[in-house]
Amino acid sequence: MANNESIPFTTEALPKIVIRPSQGLFAFRLDDLWRYRELLYFFAWRDIKVRYKQTVLGAAWAIIQPFFTMVVFTLFFGKLAKIPSEGVPYPIFSYAGLLPWTFFAQAMNQSSDSLVGTAYLITKVYFPRLVVPVSATLAPLVDFCIAFIVLIGMMFFYRIFPTGTLVYLPVFLLLAFATSLGAGLWLSALNVQYRDVRYAVPFLTQLWLFATPVIYPSSGVHGPWRIILGLNPMTGVVEGFRWALLGIGAAPGAMIYTSMCVSLMLVFTGLIYFKGMEKTFADIV
Repeated sequence: MANNESIPFTTEALPKIVIRPSQGLFAFRLDDLWRYRELLYFFAWRDIKVRYKQTVLGAAWAIIQPFFTMVVFTLFFGKLAKIPSEGVPYPIFSYAGLLPWTFFAQAMNQSSDSLVGTAYLITKVYFPRLVVPVSATLAPLVDFCIAFIVLIGMMFFYRIFPTGTLVYLPVFLLLAFATSLGAGLWLSALNVQYRDVRYAVPFLTQLWLFATPVIYPSSGVHGPWRIILGLNPMTGVVEGFRWALLGIGAAPGAMIYTSMCVSLMLVFTGLIYFKGMEKTFADIV
């Protein structure tokens, strides 16, 4: 006769995972990004789908925004203000600068609000919080790739063909990603504690645009202003992007290397601040 008596349930045989906060100033635990790579992928894919959900034009917005901004810049700055474009048509000059800038602006804006936007998960489920701003920074890469196709078409229209320096293009795209991630780490952690950060980000983005040589070439800036311009990490991105793709401007020099150092410092300090605030996210958000 079978024994139908229920066996009492105990948790002693179940595996136990102890979650402890990071110890030390530089305990970034970046290996968690690889262990949670599937969650990183699904967060990024979610951000992409939400961006175009219930939109009429869909992914066409990835082209419309930089293209029509280029048209406005060409009319007012290229035709009326006669701003030089280093020997290439101004539409190509401005669009080549707008591509990495638009990626940076979208990535920074999305990552700055990413933690508050996932508050329903942060307060209930454990996962590395670093996954959230990183995935928000990765999502705009899709828009960049779509808009990049338009730039290639414009180059063929103007009979401008890339040279061997094109192989350096991923380096400057990686630099744009690092800059947006560093800014996003700072802003997302600050936004958890100070919700008015979300209102300051659009204003910061607008000021940052005019402090970056998107509309004008950096060769027109001289004296101490050129040093200040080099401290902007996006200066190296935009100038390097044009040099690698169009072959205009000087090869990577002191200004671009300075921008790289500032970008890496932004990521490093952003990681320190983010990890320091991480243990309070679930309580504050």
